[in-house]
Amino acid sequence: MSTVAEKLIYSCEIPVRWGDMDAYGHVNNAMYMRYLEEARVQLLAKMGAKMDGGGIDPVVINVGCTFMRPIVYPDTVRIDCFVSEPGRSSFMTLYKIYSESDPSQAVSEGYAKVVWMDHHSGKSVPLPADIRQHIES
Repeated sequence: MSTVAEKLIYSCEIPVRWGDMDAYGHVNNAMYMRYLEEARVQLLAKMGAKMDGGGIDPVVINVGCTFMRPIVYPDTVRIDCFVSEPGRSSFMTLYKIYSESDPSQAVSEGYAKVVWMDHHSGKSVPLPADIRQHIES
């Protein structure tokens, strides 16, 4: 995870589906990114972010994931979401994924930088005040 200041802001659980697995008998690495996406969308919705393509919306400009242990079906994963101090138009979201079958250590860690974007101009815009307040509170 990042060395920047971060705080736990949200957690969610996602059931692992049979179709999430690959030929190697564990959850495919692409699915970890889907789990992070689902957690991020839930987090942004909880913060009150509009994600309707209406002109000014949050977008992800970079993303990464480190895989430490496999997940296999059946299972449920818990994703803990952290955020860094916000910048003018963005903040980092950081994630730890835990397996319900062995929650003693994370199975994966990931991140995504979220930027508020004006889709008409193609430029970043300041974070909405309510989003900034949610992060800083």
